[in-house]
Amino acid sequence: MGLFDKLFAELVDIIDWTDDTNNTLVYRFPRYGNEIKNGAMLTVREGQVAVLVNEGQVADVYEPGLYKLETANMPILSTLQGWAYGFESPFKAEVYFFNTTQFTDMKWGLRNPLIMRDSEFGMVRLRAFGSYAFKVSDVKTLLTEIVGTDGHFTVEEISEQLRNLMVSGFANVVANSGVSILDLAGNYDNLGDLLAEQLNPEFGNFGLSLTKLLVENISLPEAVEKALDERSSMGAIGDLDKFTKFQAAQSMRDAAQNPGGAAGAGIGMGMGFAMAQSFGNALSKDSEKPTNQTTNQQVPPPIPEVEHFYIVVNGKKAGPFNLAAIHENIKNASMTADTLVWKAGMSDWQPARDVRVIAGLLNSEPPPIPTA
Repeated sequence: MGLFDKLFAELVDIIDWTDDTNNTLVYRFPRYGNEIKNGAMLTVREGQVAVLVNEGQVADVYEPGLYKLETANMPILSTLQGWAYGFESPFKAEVYFFNTTQFTDMKWGLRNPLIMRDSEFGMVRLRAFGSYAFKVSDVKTLLTEIVGTDGHFTVEEISEQLRNLMVSGFANVVANSGVSILDLAGNYDNLGDLLAEQLNPEFGNFGLSLTKLLVENISLPEAVEKALDERSSMGAIGDLDKFTKFQAAQSMRDAAQNPGGAAGAGIGMGMGFAMAQSFGNALSKDSEKPTNQTTNQQVPPPIPEVEHFYIVVNGKKAGPFNLAAIHENIKNASMTADTLVWKAGMSDWQPARDVRVIAGLLNSEPPPIPTA
C-alpha cells in the first residue's frame, strides 16, 4: 500500500478539496511523504483559504483561485527551502484547506441557573439560551493556536470552548447592564449586540470572528413566573372590591336565567336572605327597637374628639396641649390655677380654675400622708 501511495503521489499534480460535510473547519490534503510535484496545480474554491506549511512553519497563504506551484508564487516557501538542488524535484510541504464560510445555528445556553440581583425582585435565578454564528478570520492564528497538526479539525472540537465563552460573557453583560428582568424580554436584540461586541476579542484569540449572536429566551423559575402571572392578573382586575361585586352580580344574573337549577335555587335563597337582612336592619334603625341593639353593638362608636388648650407661660403663648400634657404641666408647677388658658370655641383667655375640665385636674393630687 505504501508503494501505491508513492506512485500515486508522483502522478497526481492537482491539489484541491471539496467538502461534503457541514462541520469541517480545517482539512489537510493527504500526500505521500508530504511531497508536492514542481508545477502542481492548486485549486482554492470560494469559501476556502489554502495554507502551505513547511516543517511546522506557516509559509504561503492562497485566497480563492487557481495556482501553479512554482517559485514565482511561493516566495516564502522558496526562501525557507532554498532549492539548493534546483526546483525540478518534488518539494515537501503540507497543504491545509480552511473553510471560511459561516457556521450558523450554533447553540449556547446556561447549564445552571444564573443568580443575579434584580432591582424589583431582589435575588433571582434565571436561565437563558440562544444561537450564534462564526467564521474563520485568521488562518495563521487558528492553525498555530488551535489546530496544530490535526488533519481533520471539526466544529465539535471547539464548540464546547466557544459555548463556555458565551455563558461567561452573558453572565457579565446581564449583571452589569442594570436592566430589570421584566425589561430583558424587550431588549434581546440589544443584549445580543452587546454580548457579541464583548466576545469578539475572545473569538479573535482563536482566529475566529463572531458574526451573529441571538438571545432567544430568558426564563425565570416556575414559582417566580407564577407570581408574575398573579401580579399581572391583579393589575388587570384593578379595584378588587368592585370586581367582587361585579362577580356577584354576574352570578345573580346567571342564576336568574336558570331558575330551575340547584345552583340557581341556592343563589336565590342567598339573595333572599341578604335582602331580608337589609330590610330588617332598616326597620330596626327607624323604630329604634331593642332588637337593633345587637346590630348597633357590632359597629364601634365614633372616636371622641381630643381637646387641646393653649396656655400663657411667662407672657408667651405655648401649646397646644391635650389634657394629659396639661396635667403634667400642673404636676411640675408649670401651671397654676391662675394660668390663662384658651381653646377653640372660647371667647377669651380664662384662668385655669374657671375651665371645668382643667379645674378638676388642679386638685387631683392627694394631700401629703400624715405622719404618725
